[in-house]
Amino acid sequence: MEYLFVCYPKCSTCQKARKFLEEKGISFVERNIKTDPPSKEELRKWYLQSGKPLKRFFNTSGNLYKELQLKDKLSNMSEEEQLDLLSSDGMLVKRPICVSEDTILVGFREAEWDVIS
Repeated sequence: MEYLFVCYPKCSTCQKARKFLEEKGISFVERNIKTDPPSKEELRKWYLQSGKPLKRFFNTSGNLYKELQLKDKLSNMSEEEQLDLLSSDGMLVKRPICVSEDTILVGFREAEWDVIS
């Protein structure tokens, strides 16, 4: 099985995740989240498939998230508004994301990612 690995190459967490995938011999296609951000439709599909809250897909430690003061605004936004916002700039999206037909992993926690090894 081949995974879609959505990441920002300069991100140290993404680099750790890539190394994890490579060391486990997991086949993946890499996609730069900044130059080729997920579409609204992709984000909706991944969010629904993951079973996680939509807030989990936001890069809460990112500069843009902080600049836009989203910590205070997200709770007052509809799901559609949040998806519109997420799809407007890849740097708002939590990374890395690892996607297959039956798995969506958001952010890198080695214990969580062990399910794909």
